Amino acid sequence: MSLSSTMRAEQELLLPTYDRQKVLLTHGRGVYLWDSEGKRYLDFLSGIGVNALGHAHPAITRVLKLQAGKLIHLSNLFYHQFQAELAKRLTRISGLDRAFFCNSGTESWEAALKLARIYARENNKNGRQPKTTFIALENSFHGRTFGSLATTGQQKYRAPFEPVVPGVHFVRFNDIEALNLSFDDSVCAVCLETVQGEGGINPVSREFLQRARELTKQSGALLLLDEIQSGLGRTGKYFAYQHYGITPDIVTIAKPLAAGLPLGALLTNDRVASAMQPGLHGTTFGGGPLACAVAIEFLRQLQSLLSRVRTTGNYFLRKLQEVQKHHSSVKAVRGIGLMLAMELDSADTAKAMVSELLVQGILINRTHDTVLRFLPPYIIQAKHIDQLAKALDHALTNLEDPGAGTPRRNSKKFGRSHRS
Repeated sequence: MSLSSTMRAEQELLLPTYDRQKVLLTHGRGVYLWDSEGKRYLDFLSGIGVNALGHAHPAITRVLKLQAGKLIHLSNLFYHQFQAELAKRLTRISGLDRAFFCNSGTESWEAALKLARIYARENNKNGRQPKTTFIALENSFHGRTFGSLATTGQQKYRAPFEPVVPGVHFVRFNDIEALNLSFDDSVCAVCLETVQGEGGINPVSREFLQRARELTKQSGALLLLDEIQSGLGRTGKYFAYQHYGITPDIVTIAKPLAAGLPLGALLTNDRVASAMQPGLHGTTFGGGPLACAVAIEFLRQLQSLLSRVRTTGNYFLRKLQEVQKHHSSVKAVRGIGLMLAMELDSADTAKAMVSELLVQGILINRTHDTVLRFLPPYIIQAKHIDQLAKALDHALTNLEDPGAGTPRRNSKKFGRSHRS
């Protein structure tokens, strides 16, 4: 099908949930994608953090072909050989003890909320006040289902669907005083993203996370960390919380776990896991043999990429900071590893930048209206980052000064400074 026929078909047949770019992508390899007209795109979005190994990775393709010829799906009423092996690998790298597999990030977060409530009930049977309150953060995003939506601290997502699930209290991001004032004996869990993703790539402060850990330990409440976007190598460590020297009671993961197949997971410790019993929660598709086999291979590949993510991420951050120095419309550059952002002075500027880079053959997106989000594959190289930096510089120059002319192809300002 052509782009125009595909667009017409979707307009007639699909719910209008996405404002898609007018590009029909057909295949990819490594850090590149191609459209139906043969144009090549450098991918700095990786399916919103999913394609961490890039496209058509040979090891992933090999496992997919092999396992698809054996078993794709089994009911969770039976055993298969991959769930325990995947759980072993995830618990070893996370410092936690047990796993639950599902289909997506929002489902893993739903499972975390349910587990926190049942744990609080089972461990507070003689308490005077029920422990049912969740503390969540303003500007957060945890998913589209009702529990995830209820703990998402952005009114634009909650308002159209209210009333949402009750029992959630929001505090300002990184505001320790507000956290202290909000915390009482009714709290069953503190819920936060170690690095806010959709909210604009905002790492939680060390002091705030440590205080959340202290309060939950003292009261018997749980610390729930959403690492759906920041986990599994994105920040240069297996989990972003490992930069902070703390371990949560529950962490949720998804995006890159099965290299593009739907798979999410909840990881927790033995103490919290003891509150769960057969029949209280479950999934039809989660943890199937195909997805788990691919996830095991992803983790094998990831082990050798972590140091590269840190090195390349530091280089990427420096290049974005160089761009910032020369453009007044850039308000901030931030992030960690290969989870980076450039905040611009207006939503119109950010929207125009996404379109301009698309024309130049580079895929990015914007989040939180004014923020350009960069989530490239972990195999991205310095030469690709240099190409992006030049494209950003050119696009910003044209937006700030429409008469600036053509790209400065020989510019030394954003030239290649090292190999990777």
